[in-house]
Amino acid sequence: MTTSTGSRIVVTGATGNVGTSLVRLLSEDPAVESVLGVARRIPEWAPAKTDWSGIDLASDQADLVKEFEGADTVVHLAWAFQPTHDPAATWRTNVLGAIRVFDAVASADVPTLVHASSVGAYSPGPKEHAVDESWPTHGWPDAAYCREKAYLERALDTFERDHPGVRVVRMRPAFLFKRESASEQRRIFGGRFLPGPLARPELLPFLPDIPGLRVQALHTDDAAKAYRLALHSDVRGAFNLAGEPPVDAELLGEMLDARPVRLPRTAARSAIAAAWGLHLLPASPHLFDAVLRLPLMDCTRARTELGWRPEHTATEVLEEFLQGMQQGAGERTEPMRGRKVG
Repeated sequence: MTTSTGSRIVVTGATGNVGTSLVRLLSEDPAVESVLGVARRIPEWAPAKTDWSGIDLASDQADLVKEFEGADTVVHLAWAFQPTHDPAATWRTNVLGAIRVFDAVASADVPTLVHASSVGAYSPGPKEHAVDESWPTHGWPDAAYCREKAYLERALDTFERDHPGVRVVRMRPAFLFKRESASEQRRIFGGRFLPGPLARPELLPFLPDIPGLRVQALHTDDAAKAYRLALHSDVRGAFNLAGEPPVDAELLGEMLDARPVRLPRTAARSAIAAAWGLHLLPASPHLFDAVLRLPLMDCTRARTELGWRPEHTATEVLEEFLQGMQQGAGERTEPMRGRKVG
């Protein structure tokens, strides 16, 4: 593993869940000379060695090449989860915005591009054993999130072919949580009027046990450490990132002291679809379908080639996240602002 010194790092989506963890980590890194955080709204937060640039990747005509010139690495994290009822809007930000970033990286002669892919890019796979990075990345076509992540995997395939001199790293993390992301994620998936204090174990006498609902979780800070390791190495390609153990109704029941109760997929999906159709729930039934089909990921490559190991178990991550929901935790950026409700 080779380490560079005095590096200049550009981070898009720097005010979001992963961005805030990564910028904080880089601001404390003696091998990093400066960080440029790119975000739609410039925050009051001012970590050391960090400057901000206000750019909307969906519509802003700002010169990304100028922003990226002189950078050693561009880390592309920017992503819009909503509006789920308008997939064309998320496509403009997530896909067309990302392609703008990729093109600017090439034009500015940036030597390294680190892209935030996801477990959501993977094709349906097993829940009984884990798959490595060679598993197909065609996503679940009915879910905009998975469709967009999978499309960008193909865009990067073409980018690597056309720009072999750029080192490209694709991070494929599991579901990412931290205490400070609780308010943002409650708004994104549960709706801004869902009260955070309702996330109390004593209010959950039983849990729905839905066939196929077995996923992986990871602390956002642990994911940020993997990104940092990739910046200071010469690795290429994709890396799975996930914590242990896998999360299912049995684990959640033990954690919350609640009894799992079997619930058919069709019943759960119908309830989600009804709430989403009435604009009461931001999370779409299409994403629910995808989650039931996501494979479990094997993280051997990240351990052996990056020397990465998560410091938090999945149980610890979820306990911290639930506490954050109850307390209305957040960060000093607009996407991550903390609120208990509203």
